[in-house]
Amino acid sequence: MNTCLATHDITKRFGDVPALAGVSLTIDAGESVAVMGPSGSGKSTLLHCLSGVLVPDAGRVTFGGVDLSGLKDRDRSHLRLRQFGFVFQDGQLLPELPARENVALPLMLTGTSRGRALKAADERLGQLGLGDMRHRRPGDMSGGQAQRVAIARALAGQPAVIFADEPSGALDQATGHEMMQLLTTSARMADAALVLVTHDADVAAWCSRLVEIRDGLVHSDRLLDAQAAR
Repeated sequence: MNTCLATHDITKRFGDVPALAGVSLTIDAGESVAVMGPSGSGKSTLLHCLSGVLVPDAGRVTFGGVDLSGLKDRDRSHLRLRQFGFVFQDGQLLPELPARENVALPLMLTGTSRGRALKAADERLGQLGLGDMRHRRPGDMSGGQAQRVAIARALAGQPAVIFADEPSGALDQATGHEMMQLLTTSARMADAALVLVTHDADVAAWCSRLVEIRDGLVHSDRLLDAQAAR
């Protein structure tokens, strides 16, 4: 498989507190990677560096061979819009917009016409079983339905990488199970890498690989038999 995303001995501090103390990882195209660790271990900081939201103090993060820290803020923002998708614990949907417009918004921000973006959004929502809810606002949906919209939004631009930060943390166990099945299957079908931060071993088990972070360092990195677990 081809390496899609990589960190090269990255460090990151917040004041006197080291969040990452020299992390090197490679993530292949289409691979699903769960990142686990105790609170304060650096797992969320790692996700933010991988996605170009934060720039490491030292070391490099490369996407497709391009050093993200060498890009201007505006160029990193454009890269995130065009190449990365995001799913957060609370969805972070815009409450005043219906589902189809929430999904279409990232496409429109990259220059896609409103008509084409809405058509693509409707198709993606239909694929995720939300075709009849495309005109509903997030507040009129269940937590699981809103997370489906967030997944549709993350997939809308056909990203190379999907980043998920505790995506099932606000859901009950049954709904979280359904959402993880949908997220991992959708990412695999789109041939997108999935990088998922979680504290839940059952959520991590949906991925093909587990990276454990402790004290800003990679404590372990191993493959998971995700198919057998299902």
